[in-house]
Amino acid sequence: MVLISEDLIRRRAEHNNCEIFSLEEVSLHQQDIEKIEHVDRWCRDLRILYLQNNLISRIENVSKLKKLEYLNLALNNIEVIENLEGCESLQKLDLTVNFVGQLSSVESLKGNIHLRELFLVGNPCTDFEGYRQYVVSSLPQLQWLDGKEIRRSERIRAGQGLEAVRQRVLEQERAYLEKRAHEKEEAQGRHKKEEETAKERKPGFDGRWYTDINNTVPVSEENKENQEKPDTEESRSGPHTDDQDKEFWEKPCAYTPESRLEAHRHLEEKRKAKDREREKDEKAKAPRTLITAEGRVLNVNEPKLDFCLSENDEENNIVLDLAVYRHMDTSLLDVDVQPTYIRVTVKGKTFQLVLPAEVKPDSSTAKRSQTTGHLVVTMPKATVVPDPSVSSKRLAWLPRLALEVRHSDKVSHYHFTTHVSLPVLQVAPLIPLAERRKLKGPEKLEVDPSKHSSVDLANIVQREKPTTQGPLKLHQAAQAKCQSEDFEDDPEVPPLI
Repeated sequence: MVLISEDLIRRRAEHNNCEIFSLEEVSLHQQDIEKIEHVDRWCRDLRILYLQNNLISRIENVSKLKKLEYLNLALNNIEVIENLEGCESLQKLDLTVNFVGQLSSVESLKGNIHLRELFLVGNPCTDFEGYRQYVVSSLPQLQWLDGKEIRRSERIRAGQGLEAVRQRVLEQERAYLEKRAHEKEEAQGRHKKEEETAKERKPGFDGRWYTDINNTVPVSEENKENQEKPDTEESRSGPHTDDQDKEFWEKPCAYTPESRLEAHRHLEEKRKAKDREREKDEKAKAPRTLITAEGRVLNVNEPKLDFCLSENDEENNIVLDLAVYRHMDTSLLDVDVQPTYIRVTVKGKTFQLVLPAEVKPDSSTAKRSQTTGHLVVTMPKATVVPDPSVSSKRLAWLPRLALEVRHSDKVSHYHFTTHVSLPVLQVAPLIPLAERRKLKGPEKLEVDPSKHSSVDLANIVQREKPTTQGPLKLHQAAQAKCQSEDFEDDPEVPPLI
């Protein structure tokens, strides 16, 4: 039995932002509802209420809906028109294909002065002699009956001989009510008999029938094989099940509220049995392997979705574009990013893909496209690739072994070039990229401290002190030098004057 709950009404009020206190229209059709309740307290402003194709047997709990204009109760189990006097604004009432046999109950609608349309097609009362004449004369405010307009001439004729028509209608109504009472007794007796039969045929703990608990029959080898293989196709569908289902639908019965409820319960039991079998098959099915015992991650695409995996070298990331269903709710998606793979669960089905490089899960982002509905996952790479142009500039001077220095003499104004050897450099070994990320601060080349700390260019060329004397001074200096080296004083040689 399905009840009208607050959650059900909120789910049906998406057009009103799931707000029920200001709801003006709600559709609760095809929900297997058996009783109207709570609507008159939760939705006081309702103007349109759809309750068609349910199992409602009585009109109730709608008298407080003062603003209700249209009530649709087609394809239900209603037998009496009642409890609508409080619906002051009711303009249209649809009771198509119900079980209204008490035609005199339409007189309860006289107080609904705004009622303009009434549908009673498919009800037992429409077979009564004088049905239309009785309804037209009983409801003077009515303008349409069963989709046919009530003209003035028809209304005048309906008023003529009204008492005789009312008597015939009441007689047919009493006969129908007696028939319905007999049908209810038969339905109750049949239902009671089925319960007793099911109770008597209740099997034992092993599925076999016992008449004497003291006598047990040994199980044959064939029965053992059948018990060991209970999940075969024949045992699941079962010839008994098919025969019982065929017998149920071919058995003749009257179209009554009881038979409609019985058919509904039969379909419900069949659906539950299929659900149980499906759950059993899912449990018996071996789970799909996502990661092997050796730790190797497998590529899996259970939902069979198109995807595109691309690498963006400029931003140093990997982008996955998964073509999920456009109108699917995002709550049905679950994204799990790992350093070496990504896993997306779409409505319980797994999509798993191995990534070409290691990524950072904490920095990854997932978004839905508003136009296509695709899932776009952006995953930054964990390894930082250096710029080749920058590294070449930093290391371009390493192959040079000498320094070319240009010096200018202020006295002679001659220019000359000298080559000076550099001190030996100790270059640190290359560090892997994964460890280089952990280093903080700039990287520098180290110079051997045992060598010169810097290149001294001041003493490359020995400078002479500039002289202020002329050529005579230079000659005297040369003569003095010669005298100091080879001079001997001869007394016979007179001195020069």
